[in-house]
Amino acid sequence: MPDTPEQPDATAGRITLAPRVSVPESALRLQYSRSGGPGGQNVNKVNTRVQLWVSLHAIAGLSEHATLRLRQLAGSRLTIADEIHIAAETERTQERNRQAVLDRLRELILTAVKEPRRRKKTKPSRGAKERRLKSKRQRGEIKARRQGRGD
Repeated sequence: MPDTPEQPDATAGRITLAPRVSVPESALRLQYSRSGGPGGQNVNKVNTRVQLWVSLHAIAGLSEHATLRLRQLAGSRLTIADEIHIAAETERTQERNRQAVLDRLRELILTAVKEPRRRKKTKPSRGAKERRLKSKRQRGEIKARRQGRGD
């Protein structure tokens, strides 16, 4: 598996995002702009902020359930056009911000691909129920004594 998500896999022009999940480079829409906030003259001159848009339909290798989980995980990052929008402006260079955006997309997809574990229903034992009820009775008696009713 490639070390970085932007290295193409066996198929030329594709970016591997997770095992058996990839997207064509042509499906990624990147836009560069100036970052906001402090940073001196560099902020005012260099387009280091990176915004990424990728259509959910362009991501190959996701199961139907994984796509539904990805929609939920994307939340407000999902646009009306069914695209995931991710932005990064934390790094000083455009290339590092580009890498950060792709890393965030990769994390999102890895989380969506992971099948959630089914919860096993459990039932408390009879002893556990008795202990719980006994402690509730004791607590009730303590509170009753505070009120001076001492039943």
